[in-house]
Amino acid sequence: MSTRTREAMASEHLKAVIVQVSVDDQIVTTQAFGDSITGVPATTDMHFRNGAVAFEYVSTLLLEYVDEGKVGLDDTIDRWMPDLPEANQVTLRMLANQTSGYPDYEKDPGWNASYNANPFQVFDFDQRLGYAFDSPMQFAPGTNWSYSHTNFMILGQLLSEIGGAPLDQLLHDKVLAPMGLTQTVASSSSMVPDPALHAFTSERRVALGIPSTTPFYEESTYWNPVWGTPMGAAETTDIADLTKTAIAVGTGKLLSQSSYHAMTDSSLIGFGSAQPQCAGSCFTQVDGYNYGLGVVRSGSWQLQNPLLSGYSATAAYLPSQKIAISVAATFQPEAFAEDGAYPNASDKLFRQIGAYLAPTDRPPSK
Repeated sequence: MSTRTREAMASEHLKAVIVQVSVDDQIVTTQAFGDSITGVPATTDMHFRNGAVAFEYVSTLLLEYVDEGKVGLDDTIDRWMPDLPEANQVTLRMLANQTSGYPDYEKDPGWNASYNANPFQVFDFDQRLGYAFDSPMQFAPGTNWSYSHTNFMILGQLLSEIGGAPLDQLLHDKVLAPMGLTQTVASSSSMVPDPALHAFTSERRVALGIPSTTPFYEESTYWNPVWGTPMGAAETTDIADLTKTAIAVGTGKLLSQSSYHAMTDSSLIGFGSAQPQCAGSCFTQVDGYNYGLGVVRSGSWQLQNPLLSGYSATAAYLPSQKIAISVAATFQPEAFAEDGAYPNASDKLFRQIGAYLAPTDRPPSK
């Protein structure tokens, strides 16, 4: 496994990789490779951003409320936010499985310009809502699939109202602590707890008008992540908590069997299609990538694989063999294309490790 990781670091131009593997609930390896910053080796206790892994926590909280009889997945959201577009047709399930039709504020040119001008700023709920609905609905609720951060931003706000407390408190008390997570912390600031895994990126190159012939590589560790997740769910974590998350979500530790299956079953395969109004974010769900409720399914594996601000992280679980794989990675300058784009290297490395550990049920190639 060490050899595969070092080969991936060379081929994918990775600065640091932290990896942990668990089989049958027993940790079989935890390793760190490369440097966090020049002269400071990466270590297995370093903290990093977990991005969309928080969607799994938000969906778990929703399903706990379903199990408690407080809400139903097919409740329409006009019960809480009647002024939102099509609120009497959009359901809690549609928010969690990305079928509401709500446009993604991150696709809005105004939002992108503002973020790239100052990635340290915080976008609050109302600001993001404004950017989202500067655009019309992408499609009628429930008729297509499109990845939209707006869905989980709204869902987090609704769960705060349902639970009668700030979302970060609800997530801690009802999800993070019961999962045994001790290093997963929400913050409204740019904080990364020490020791921090530092991240670097070239993704603002085009937005800042920097020619491809000019070297450009900036530290992004302390860019504010309070833009891609619900208010109260911008989090940092470590590799051990990422593995605990993969196991807890993958086994339905906190949920009834019906809610576990609602969250993780591949019920959308064959659903959805590419359309001009949601180009790049709407497509047909296939075995290699299909969405549950805040969970990505890839073959028999359940995972989340965020890529943001120079961080790549993947937490994956194979229920049939009780294998959990967690990977965090950062990038060298050579990893970035001329337009600043870069690959989800942790996802690729997870698939290589998964194929080695479970050759008869390997993760599909992307």
